Amino acid sequence: MFRDDWLIDGPGETPVTLVLAHGAGAPMDSPFMNVIAEGVARSGFRVVRFEFPYMARRRTEGVKGPPNREPVLLDAWREVFAAVRTTGPTVIGGKSLGGRMASKIADEVGAAGLVCLGYPFHPPGKPERLRTEHLRDLQTPTLIVQGTRDPFGTESEVGAYQLSPEIRVFWSGDGDHSLKPRVRSGRTEPQNLSEAVEEICGFMRELRV
Repeated sequence: MFRDDWLIDGPGETPVTLVLAHGAGAPMDSPFMNVIAEGVARSGFRVVRFEFPYMARRRTEGVKGPPNREPVLLDAWREVFAAVRTTGPTVIGGKSLGGRMASKIADEVGAAGLVCLGYPFHPPGKPERLRTEHLRDLQTPTLIVQGTRDPFGTESEVGAYQLSPEIRVFWSGDGDHSLKPRVRSGRTEPQNLSEAVEEICGFMRELRV
């Protein structure tokens, strides 16, 4: 069922399991991923983290390479979901790239929900290259946690996009792509991450109703 190279937090028995994939440049145990996963687990949910093939190779062989091509990433998600879903309702998602790939298979695999942490709506500085077409008709209940000044999609930009009514966006005050605010904003990174965890847990509790 669960593989030895996954990270698992939270209780063995839980009504809903959250599966998270990492972003393009940082592994499943980056500080950001640790805070989110451990925070959600403390609220009574099981959280499973895995790595895409290119990141797993970086860990085991020390070989730094670019992310795998999209078909490989999507197949990795399908494989993980098939293994985890046997334990009950499963929510999928992740940081940036991980969340984006999860959003592309959420309807297909029948995920109970989708959580995207810093969705890359477009490459930084290239707002015309939108990655939103599949989000218009998404049927899976979705939570996107986005920093208001995320260069991959700011609050003002995202507000103009045509997104599925199943998508809820929670805006993290003055947050960047990792939800980190500027000092002058008066907010702190722990504050933003704590609020993100709270939103995720609330979203997952709603799915249990």
